[in-house]
Amino acid sequence: MNDSPDTKPARDYRGTVFLPQTSFPMRGDLPKREPQWLARWETEGQWAKLREAGKSRPPFVLHDGPPYANGPLHIGHALNKILKDVLNRAAQMAGFDADYIPGWDCHGLPIEWKVEEEYRAKKKNKDEVPVLEFRAECRAYAQKWLDFQTEEFKRLGVAGDFAQRYATMDFPSEAVIAGEIGRFLLNGSLYRGLRPVMWSPVEKTALAEAEIEYADHVSPMLWARFRVAEGALGGASLVAWTTTPWTIPANRALAVNPELDYALVHVNGSDGLFQAGERIVVSFKLLPDFAAATGLGAHDVVRLLKGEELVGLSCRHPFAGQFPDSDLYETPRPVLAGDFVTDEAGTGIVHLAPDHGEDDFNLCRAHGISAIESLNDDGTYAEKMTGVAGLHVFKAHDRVWALCEAAGTLLAKGKLSHSYPHSWRSKKPVIFRATPQWFIAMEDGNAIRAKALDAIAATRFIPEVGRNRIVGMVATRPDWCISRQRAWGVPIAVFVEKRTGEVLRDEAVMRRIVEAFRSEGADAWYHPDAAARFLGNERNPDDYEQVMDIVDVWFESGSTHAFVLEARGMPWPADLYLEGSDQHRGWFQSSLLEAVGTRGVAPFKSVLTHGFVLDEGGRKMSKSLGNVTAPQEVISKYGADILRLWVMNSDTAEDLRIGKTILEQQAELYRRLRNSLRWILGGLAGFTEAERVPVAEMPELERWVLHRLSELDARVRGAVASHDWSGVVPELHGFCATDLSAFWFDIRKDALYCDGADSLRRRAVRTVLDHLHRCLCAWLAPVLVFTAEEAWRARFGEEAESIHLQLFPDLPAEWRDEALAAKWARIRELRREVTGVIEAARASGQVGSSLQAAPALALPEADRALLDEEGWAEVSITSGFRLETGETPSARFAPAPGAKCERCWRVLPEVSDAHGLCLRCEAVVQP
Repeated sequence: MNDSPDTKPARDYRGTVFLPQTSFPMRGDLPKREPQWLARWETEGQWAKLREAGKSRPPFVLHDGPPYANGPLHIGHALNKILKDVLNRAAQMAGFDADYIPGWDCHGLPIEWKVEEEYRAKKKNKDEVPVLEFRAECRAYAQKWLDFQTEEFKRLGVAGDFAQRYATMDFPSEAVIAGEIGRFLLNGSLYRGLRPVMWSPVEKTALAEAEIEYADHVSPMLWARFRVAEGALGGASLVAWTTTPWTIPANRALAVNPELDYALVHVNGSDGLFQAGERIVVSFKLLPDFAAATGLGAHDVVRLLKGEELVGLSCRHPFAGQFPDSDLYETPRPVLAGDFVTDEAGTGIVHLAPDHGEDDFNLCRAHGISAIESLNDDGTYAEKMTGVAGLHVFKAHDRVWALCEAAGTLLAKGKLSHSYPHSWRSKKPVIFRATPQWFIAMEDGNAIRAKALDAIAATRFIPEVGRNRIVGMVATRPDWCISRQRAWGVPIAVFVEKRTGEVLRDEAVMRRIVEAFRSEGADAWYHPDAAARFLGNERNPDDYEQVMDIVDVWFESGSTHAFVLEARGMPWPADLYLEGSDQHRGWFQSSLLEAVGTRGVAPFKSVLTHGFVLDEGGRKMSKSLGNVTAPQEVISKYGADILRLWVMNSDTAEDLRIGKTILEQQAELYRRLRNSLRWILGGLAGFTEAERVPVAEMPELERWVLHRLSELDARVRGAVASHDWSGVVPELHGFCATDLSAFWFDIRKDALYCDGADSLRRRAVRTVLDHLHRCLCAWLAPVLVFTAEEAWRARFGEEAESIHLQLFPDLPAEWRDEALAAKWARIRELRREVTGVIEAARASGQVGSSLQAAPALALPEADRALLDEEGWAEVSITSGFRLETGETPSARFAPAPGAKCERCWRVLPEVSDAHGLCLRCEAVVQP
């Protein structure tokens, strides 16, 4: 269609509009750009600059719990280190000196196990390799993975003193660990004793509780007769039930609860292995369950007995009479009172094997009944165990059943699927086994348990539920078994006098050991002349046993406060320990017990725990299920900032979920944050201090944005103080997406693009954009470490000082205006009435843009003073507006009269026919 002769062609006013200008691209391209920032920070010496900047500030110390140097990082490592890094960076930017020393746990069974696997693959026997050669291979293996993990942590954006990192295998660390053992030795808390501990027959070593995991296991069951030898119940049998028939050979007594009711039962018929006319004793409450489980038929309850009536009886071992030449099974088994016996399952009668249970051991010891050390290191019965010698405990149930059947004491047998303790390394079942071990006493004159409970009471826990967890564990835990029967670690460097069996407590000997370890490492203990060297000229080494057990790795990591904080002159105790919730029984507890046992107080002021990482369906990650999310793959596809955003968008106090869908969601959230930063940067092009508008002269809308910044500032600073960042990043995202992009940006783009350069409104907008840029870059810097740096230097230039060297902006108190916030909350609520009718008009085709509308809004008298009609048009992004009176708020659509301004696109009656411009745009274009 041809234009008529009278139609004038539209002028192009794009050159007169202040369009956004920024070098900050829309696409993050993080996998490519992030390594470039890492290289640049390394070149600039950013860590040294951070430490220099923090010299005069109050210190903040988050002490790093050491990950294990064994394999690539998994998603749990990423969660842990990112959370630590965010807290450290935020503390630094909040005005603290947040030094951070990353560390590694390098000793112990997992590494030893891997080196042994390499030996087995070469058909070599580890026991034939000289111990110093074996330890050297373990050290090399740990160093390889320590170096590997260092680079992976750096790629996550984690900032720390990696050049001065700590490792438990460093010579100074080994010296301090030996010295800490010496402290317990000299204060009398360290002793060697025989008592049951968790034992791995596969790994041939004692295990700590933190090294145990539970998995389904099928256990054989045994109901056995213990015949009463004499007295009123002579000829009757007490029936004990066990899911560990292999412990029967080590039985030494029985236990009943004096307060429970027991039934003396007369068996009427020969059902299964029951004999007509026999009498048995079981819990009265459990009798129906017992009958169903064992096939007991017709029977009568002769009488009820209290458990206290059974105490003091003597019974015969179930194998009695089978091996008359052995005394092992022929001595009477006393019935003891045990308050741990319940009537929840079984028979209410517990067979006691002090070799194989904590309660068994303690009760027997209290009655002068000792453990007999029935097993070898590999889980086979010792030679003295008549009838079962050489059998492995997990293959012994058939033999035990057979011996009981031959003796007439087998009442029933079966199998039970239940949760059972396994070694978390070998994934094999473990046992309780009494062996001579080294312990730290919880209840001696050092009163470690009481001190630990007092220290817990003085500690802040985030979340608070962590306090109850660790209290329960410390209150009931047995003495701390710190010995392990392996080679790769710090030895329990003590001597025992052979004649007396007494441990040598000599400060001079201990000092010589520590000094040697500091320069030569713990290998010094394994040299042939070590005993003579450390004992000195005044003692004959032939008179002493040199202990070769190594110390539990939990003791080592529990000592890190001594060789990382104290030895380096850092503040002690640390402000914060931060690990997964499983560390209440692991590192938190070992650190607590080690510190209170040597210094009387906890090594931390606060303890923060996070959950575990599950897949999107809430399942534990497993290679066999194919649901593992590897951090390396996430970084390769999305970038580390997306992984960091996922951590900080989650409620880390609970278990976290991750997977493809969740990561795509995080990528979308990141895109919105990035777009907000890009919009801000685009609107700030060319901003100078001459444009800055004082707060008092700003329009209300800009002062409302500043109020929101003051609220977020308080939220961020509160998170720094409490160490609790839950919800902070979602709030920052919500601010960007809802308050800015969907509201303030949308409203103010007209003023920013079309107002005159010297317009007060436009200058106010750009002043607020300046504050937004400084605040958001700073607040996001601890989380989006790469993106915040990019957004910062995109404005201030490539040579500008890093955002990570800035402090959080100090916002004026005058920005906080609760009354203004309440007013604008009401305006936004009423605005939704208007936008609703405009959206309906757009959907029906009446308008294509809100600028083609001039709606009416009826308001009650109380709301009439909120804004005038021009103000409502501005916040509704319409070209006109009409206020009306009504009892309740309601809006109606009306089209805007006039013509469309060719520059700002508002529809106004004033648009000039000559230039196609409204009065505002005409004044800007033709000043």
